[in-house]
Amino acid sequence: MFSQLTDLDLRLIRVFLAIVDAGGVSPAQATLNVGQSTISTQLATLETRLGYRLCERGRGGFSLTARGEQFIDAARALLSAVDTFGMQARNVGRKLVGTLDIGMIGHTPVSASARISDAIGRFRARDQSVRFSILVRSPGELEELLLNGRIQIGIGYFWHRVPSLEYTEVFAEDQFAYCAKGHPLFASAGEVPPVEAAAHEWAWRSYPLPEAESSTSPQNVTAVADNMEAVAMLVLSGHHLGYLPGHFAAPFVKQGLLAALNPAQMKYRVAFHMVTRARQHRTDIVEAFIDDMKAAHPMQVLEVDE
Repeated sequence: MFSQLTDLDLRLIRVFLAIVDAGGVSPAQATLNVGQSTISTQLATLETRLGYRLCERGRGGFSLTARGEQFIDAARALLSAVDTFGMQARNVGRKLVGTLDIGMIGHTPVSASARISDAIGRFRARDQSVRFSILVRSPGELEELLLNGRIQIGIGYFWHRVPSLEYTEVFAEDQFAYCAKGHPLFASAGEVPPVEAAAHEWAWRSYPLPEAESSTSPQNVTAVADNMEAVAMLVLSGHHLGYLPGHFAAPFVKQGLLAALNPAQMKYRVAFHMVTRARQHRTDIVEAFIDDMKAAHPMQVLEVDE
């Protein structure tokens, strides 16, 4: 067991977390840029230092032990504290010093991304020395990461509300129902009656879409997906109809591959939110970035051509 923490221990802990994030010793080779035997030796050394096994590896695959599962949180907290201390020591006297972890959904509209970039620019103009970390995840994963303290801010579409989190609308986008070039409705796209469209096979989101219910209620959902890329793939097959954000579908429409079924009637608007933990759990860094996001996002609806 550790009696004194050394630089070697920190390096070994980083190796262990790299293995966990990669999903095994072999996949971690690319991340760590060393051979499998070296990684195995380093992992074994860390386990010897700790006095217990962190994971099982071998022909049966990679899996964490119960102690290994518990050690992950402690290890991440330790390395975060070490990194924060180093940054604070280098920037004594600065008003804002530390890290800011932000999670976002994929394929944010260009105009919205520009506003987020504006918020980052505003933040960088402050008296600060903050390391940004930005990752892309699904809405459900973002909420989980917020609750676990892995990120401080999430930006995306959230169809339910977690009581311990705060949601602030920052922009919205329009989604339209589309068909592909090979679909029977493609020739009449633009004025397809919702009732007629509902009778065809649809690709739907795997999570609730309360905003879409007033637009159309498909009777024949034969495919589900949890992201727009997968929905687009299903629609482009020519077999399914499906809703896509206007900005995302625009390149396919321009190429003649997709067409909106009835943009006047078969559309819905989705609000995107910035999500944080409750105010009492937020740092000065998070509060400052929230202010900059609000300044960069005047809560205007993003109009997207269909």
